[in-house]
Parts: sequence; C-alpha cells; structure tokens
Amino acid sequence: MNENGYNNSGYGSGNGYNNSGYGSGNGYNNSGYGSDNGYNNGSGYGYNGGYGSLGTPGTSGAGDGQGYRPPFEYTDTSGQTPVYNYGGPGDGDDRQSRGPGFFIGLVTGVLITTMLAGLVYFASAGLPRIKDNRSDSSELVDSSVEKKLEGIKDTIQKNFYAYDDKRTVGIESMQDGMYKGLLNSLNDPYSVYYTQEELTQLMSDTEGVYQGIGAYVSVDDNGMPVITGVIDDSPAEEAGLRERDIIYMVEDTDVSGMDLSSVVSLIKGKEGTYVMLTIVRDGESDFLKINVERRKIETPTVTSKMLTDDVGLISISEFDEVTVDQFADARDGMLSSGARGLIIDLRSNPGGSLDSVVKICRMILPKGIIVYTEDVEGNRVDYECDGSSEISVPLVVLINGYSASASEIMAGAIKDYGVGTLVGTTTYGKGIVQRVIDLKDGTAIKLTIAAYYTPKGTNIQGTGIEPDVEVEFDSKAYYDDNKDNQMDKALEVLEGKIG
Repeated sequence: MNENGYNNSGYGSGNGYNNSGYGSGNGYNNSGYGSDNGYNNGSGYGYNGGYGSLGTPGTSGAGDGQGYRPPFEYTDTSGQTPVYNYGGPGDGDDRQSRGPGFFIGLVTGVLITTMLAGLVYFASAGLPRIKDNRSDSSELVDSSVEKKLEGIKDTIQKNFYAYDDKRTVGIESMQDGMYKGLLNSLNDPYSVYYTQEELTQLMSDTEGVYQGIGAYVSVDDNGMPVITGVIDDSPAEEAGLRERDIIYMVEDTDVSGMDLSSVVSLIKGKEGTYVMLTIVRDGESDFLKINVERRKIETPTVTSKMLTDDVGLISISEFDEVTVDQFADARDGMLSSGARGLIIDLRSNPGGSLDSVVKICRMILPKGIIVYTEDVEGNRVDYECDGSSEISVPLVVLINGYSASASEIMAGAIKDYGVGTLVGTTTYGKGIVQRVIDLKDGTAIKLTIAAYYTPKGTNIQGTGIEPDVEVEFDSKAYYDDNKDNQMDKALEVLEGKIG
C-alpha cells in the first residue's frame, strides 16, 4: 500500500477539526489513519491501527491504499488508506449552492444527514405489506427473516426507479449489500465486508505499484473523507491537493458519511484518466474543484538525508514488508555518514505491517516487550526484542494526529523505554487489531479481533500517545515559506542531547 508520502510532503494545516469547526492550531485530534498489518499469532498478517478500512480509520482503509495489502490472511492494525482516485462535485440538491460555510457548520455541529438527503416522502399505497415479525430465535436468518427479505426484494424489483446507469437492481448486488450491512451492524468502522472485486484490489495492492493520484485518504471523526498525506511529485501534489483537505464530492457523488472503501472506489480509475474532487479547505470561502490525473504510483516507504553534519533524518511513510530493509539501509547510511543523532519522522504515517514495525523496533529498543495483544478471550501474544541492536545515538521521533497504528506501536515503545524524545502533537489513538478472514468464495471480511498494548501496558485506543515536547504544526509557515517548525524543534531538541 504505497501512496505514502505524508512524511515527505508537509504535514497538514495544523488546524483541522476541533469539534467546533476548523480549529486553528489544533490539528486533527485523534483522526490519523493507518493500516498496520502484521503477523498476528502466526495466523496471518495482522493489521493494527489507523482508520479502519473505510478507516483509518485507517485502513483503514480501502482502495489504492486500503491499509497494508499483504498476502492473505492478515490482520489489520490500521485503517488508514492511501488512495489514488478522487472525484468532485455533483448536480442534484441545493447543497451545491450553500458553500463551505454551511458545510463546515454541518460537519462540526449536529449531524442532520436526513435533512440533507434530498426530497423524501413516505408512502405505502400499492406496495405489498411486509410484516416485521421479529422472533426470539438465535438464528440470524429464520423463516420470518427470509419472508421479509423476499418481500423487500420483490418490492425493490417492482418499484425501484433506476434514474441513471449507476443504479442497478441485481440479486448479487443485493446480497453484497446484506453482507455489508451485517458488518455495519457492529458499528465498528474497522470491520467490513469485501466483495470479490474489492478483495482482488486489496490483494493486488501488495505489489507496491498503484494506479491513483498519489494521496492518502481516511475518514475523520465526523464521517468525512479527508486527505491525510500527499506524495512528493505525485498527481495529487501537482494538482495542489493538501493534507487535511476534506473531500466533499467525487465527480457527481456526495461522499459525506460514505464508508471509506466506497469513496476509494469512486476515486480509483484507469491510468491516464482524470477525476474531479470537490474540496473543502480551511481558509477558503468556497469549495475548490480540483481535477486530478490518475497515474501509476511507485513510492519508497523510507527516505533519509543528513540535516546537519551531526544529525540524520529518517522519514517512514508507512510500514510495509519492504520498509524493514529500507530502514536498515537508511539507519546504517546515516551512521556511516557521521550522524551523532537521529530524527525519525512518523508524522502522518498511518501504520502498516505489525511484523515490519516489530522488526524495525528491534533495531532501536533494548531487551524487552515491544508490544502485546489480547483478544476477546484474554489470550495474550507478546512481541519481544532481544536488545542486540539497541540504538547507540540520541533519538528524536516526530509524531502528529495522523500517526496511527504501527506508528503508535513504535512511538509508544520508544517513549516507554525512554530511548528517545517524542516531538509534535498527540497521535491518532488506534489501539485495536483487525484481521482479514478469507470466506473461501472469493470474498472476505475484516474484523476487529484484539487490542494492543505498549510495553508498560497502556492501550491508546481513542487517546493516542502524547509527545514529550508538544509543538503544533504551523501550516502557513510551511506552505508560504517552506518552514517546518516541528522539524526545527526536533533538531533543536536533538542537538541539545548531542551537546
């Protein structure tokens, strides 16, 4: 699942939602997203964090980056999802004419989604009567449920008006809708059903090459798709998309409150085609309509460079299988270049492979537990470090509200052991694990199956990891003057350690 780049392309406006409208300088509290797959008790890759698939969140996530995409079956610790296809405005009801002021008020106030659904009326004349004969049966589908489903199916087939070619009435799509609804009934944004097409896309993403726009997308606390990172030199960056841009429309579809997988599927498309996004951006008085080309995206997960003669910077955009070797090469390269201290940038890293982050932590931490998981029956699995490769130079780690899942595993372990200083803002706060389970018919479900804990036994679900040195990101300075105030503070802290 590459479409990383958040760490290499700036970090959000620092404003984001503050549960009361765009809040200046507050960043996205608890809305980072990332997939974190990794081995979960030997039973397959395990995801850990981020906004669940459609979030991210991670990943979930879905689409060009629905979290990490390893071989089947795996567990997801993330939820964040990189995406490559976006869309824009639509015609339809009067939402288009109200402007961002109305939209922002809606997002940050009471969710009145039913009031915005368009013209709705209730009628029963001419339709068959469907009894809601609920029984006390423990069976999911008993005779009364079967009868009701048949009645609903017949009513749809007889009366549904397909007002465009996107609206179809087919038995297979109805069945998929039922399966998705069953997972939706859990009220868990990380537990989802994958159709054959969605699963095929999920698995193909393990190749590390994607067709998309070069951005990460997750869902915020208000159910809105939000860009959480833009890859350097990608179509998204070329088109002017920014981290924290809210996606309101994809082509002619309003995506407010839509699950992330559906948003991603709208954004995806054939290489060389374009997709129109309608964006809400902090500081803009009206919607922005941005047309973005879909291209083949190939991105590294780790970049590195010497900031000064003494300080090396390693940026990790996500934790994939390839990240382990890339990190080892970057660390060795920085140390051989004379680095007396390292900055590891995990900002907007949505997570990825649990197995990968554990291996990387073994290149940093002393002997002990890196992270452990506990499932619904209390079964515990420890992931440990032998301490043989503990880091020997001072360390600073950059984090923000989009650092999720595997990123939080790494940041939490470094903080608990005191081997580095965390600088930035509080991380997203996803401390639960998902697993993708093959249903053996070409489909699958992703299900939350465990919680994970830092070495000191802290579960950060919903709270995140607080930095040792809090620094809000100054987006204006970054976009106007290319000045990264969080990086400057990290460098200051590290140079103080080096002496």
